[in-house]
Amino acid sequence: MSAVAEIPLNPPASPNWLQRLSTLDRAKRMRLGVGVALLVAVAIAAIVLGRQPDYRVLFANLSDKDGGAIVAQLSQMNVPYKYADGGGAILIPSDRVHDVRLRLATQGLPKGSVTGFELMESSKFGMTQFQERLNFQRGLEGELTRSIQALSSVQGARVHLALPNQNGFFREQQKPSASVLVSLHPGRILDRAQLAGIVHLVASSVPELSPSAVSVLDDTGKLLSQSPDGGGTGTEVNAQQLLHVQQLEQQYTRRIMDILEPVVGRNNVKAQVTAEVDFTQTESTSEQFRPNQTPDSTAIRSQQVLESKGSANKTATGVPGAVSNQPPAPTTAPVNGANPAPTAGNSQQGTEEQTSKRESTTNFEVDKTVRVTRGSTGNVKRLSAAVVVNYQTAEDKGKPITKALTPEQLEQMTALVRETIGFNKERGDSVNLMNTPFLVDATPVNDTPLWKQPEVIDLAKTFAWPVGAVLFAALVLLGLVRPALKSGTAAKPQPVAAAGGQLDALESETPERPALPAPNKKDEVLPATPEQLRLDDARVLAKENPVAVANILKSWLNGDPA
Repeated sequence: MSAVAEIPLNPPASPNWLQRLSTLDRAKRMRLGVGVALLVAVAIAAIVLGRQPDYRVLFANLSDKDGGAIVAQLSQMNVPYKYADGGGAILIPSDRVHDVRLRLATQGLPKGSVTGFELMESSKFGMTQFQERLNFQRGLEGELTRSIQALSSVQGARVHLALPNQNGFFREQQKPSASVLVSLHPGRILDRAQLAGIVHLVASSVPELSPSAVSVLDDTGKLLSQSPDGGGTGTEVNAQQLLHVQQLEQQYTRRIMDILEPVVGRNNVKAQVTAEVDFTQTESTSEQFRPNQTPDSTAIRSQQVLESKGSANKTATGVPGAVSNQPPAPTTAPVNGANPAPTAGNSQQGTEEQTSKRESTTNFEVDKTVRVTRGSTGNVKRLSAAVVVNYQTAEDKGKPITKALTPEQLEQMTALVRETIGFNKERGDSVNLMNTPFLVDATPVNDTPLWKQPEVIDLAKTFAWPVGAVLFAALVLLGLVRPALKSGTAAKPQPVAAAGGQLDALESETPERPALPAPNKKDEVLPATPEQLRLDDARVLAKENPVAVANILKSWLNGDPA
């Protein structure tokens, strides 16, 4: 009895993914579905997080009123927003910051707590003079506050003006005054020039306001401004003196470093200079009188000469008698430098007598010297310089060693330092130069573990999500999807009958197959050859898959290439 078998003419095609999926069991299908779902979830999360916009600050340090108005307007404009840590700022996507700021500015947001002269625009009918003056003062304070807040170092400011009412009595007029409270950014300070600028800004904005009537305080209550004339406690003058001394000491120190560094090398010399400066102000006035030396060197200031002449009849006087009747004797003393000869007229009794008188007054100039001496401030009273020089570095048999400087070198360096600072022994200057090895500080070892260091933590936070997503996707792909697909590929394909021609094969119930000769005893002990192994594989294939063997034989019979 025989049977007819249909043998396909063409080899079966490789199965597609649907066929592979159909060959999987239920557990593998579930594992494959979970893996695909996880991969899709990771891809969607990466796309969503990658498209998340970068948020930047729209406004910061807003009042509650302005913050609420801005948030409401952002909601109407469909602009996503969020708050910074602590709620101190409003964040929006970076690509919309400038557009939103301009659109909010057209609506007057943020209004801010500082109002200027816009108060005068909303004046009501029937407003009293006091209200008008009060609005003007508030507007002026607001404008000054805005101007002061424009400074880079100022975070916030408040201005208080005291504007007294003016009356018709000039003597009773009161001068205005002002107070300014500034809040600085962290780490910022106001120097003297900036303080003077704030003071003069306020003083120039208010009529008849003197700069000395403007007080500037910081948020700690410290008075920053001083009177322009340096009065009061004299703190400003002391600060200037201290600054002058510091600059003087730094200048001398820099001179020493510049002269010694080329000799001993950089970082091998340290110097400090202490200067005693005299800031006392002295003023002296002296008058000196020099006596007259010789008549030739004297100077006459004024001279007065008074001269008078006269005559008189001289009659006999006395007790009548012989003595009184005697003529007078001739004069022996000269009168006014003249000695007239005796004459008959003057030798007689009762003759006429000539008299003359001369007075002379001479005033001489007296020497007078007036000297005014003002002592200059900032004179250096004494200089003290301390210099430390490191040991020299040399090589001994290829190894670096350090050695001290020679006394001659130290003396030369000391002389250089003295000449550099202008050494003056009379005023007590001193220079001390020391040669000693410098200690090298060991680099501090950071005991913080690597995984606790801030840099590593920040780096891990930056790359945590991308690296984690990639690792998770790889884990899902290798652990779930790939094994499932591999198992589907390894499944045995089912034979499919071809639609082409068929070959009737007669198979008897007991087919006669050519048998190979039985191996002899000698062949049993020998190892199997490659041909024998191939024959064994062919036998196994014929038993397990006769259809495939039939297809091979059919191709041989038809003459098709293998």
